[in-house]
Amino acid sequence: MIIDIADALQIPLRERNAIFLAAGYAPVYRDEPLDAPSMQSIDRAVGRMLRQHEPFPAIVMDRYWNVIDTNRSAPAFFNRFIDLSLRPKPRNLLHLMFDPEGMQPFLMHWEETARSLLSRARREAIGHVSDEGTQMLITELMAYPDVPQDLHSGSVSDALPMIPLRFRTERHSLSLFSMITTVGTPQTVAAEEMRIETMFPADEESENIYLDFMSRNDAG
Repeated sequence: MIIDIADALQIPLRERNAIFLAAGYAPVYRDEPLDAPSMQSIDRAVGRMLRQHEPFPAIVMDRYWNVIDTNRSAPAFFNRFIDLSLRPKPRNLLHLMFDPEGMQPFLMHWEETARSLLSRARREAIGHVSDEGTQMLITELMAYPDVPQDLHSGSVSDALPMIPLRFRTERHSLSLFSMITTVGTPQTVAAEEMRIETMFPADEESENIYLDFMSRNDAG
């Protein structure tokens, strides 16, 4: 009965385990790290995706946007703007974007971008469950300076089918958008909560600017 109710309500696996414990049963779904032997097939697939997405950034994250792994291009790209070595691990992608000492000064149309990222954090919560960790993350993000408190105002500035992240460089601006990959029919907590964010140029001009930007010896 618990499993049937959880399936009907699309309750995430971690929360299902908590329900089983509360009902006096042992947890059903394993909570193993991504480097566990049982996760080898997923680990190999993730590694292949990261390699094949070069030369564009690809980032593996947990449910709270903490960075688990990346391809080589992801830190290379962000290091063009800031010194990632000064930020302790595990790094959090949203904190990196919102922090005035991180990527925030290099993001154009900041209010629109902040609203978009906060909406994503809520929308992409595992199973659409905004748990305590997600709420805490959003509260921390909204405490940064210049973060709009009204998430429902503002408008999309152009007719693109997504809201890209627009990065400001010394010479140009470039637009990247993300696609999210998750594991189909996950049966472990880690498999369900892991997602891969792959970043793509929003248009041909941005692709050319990105490739030139990454090939330069300077950061401009």
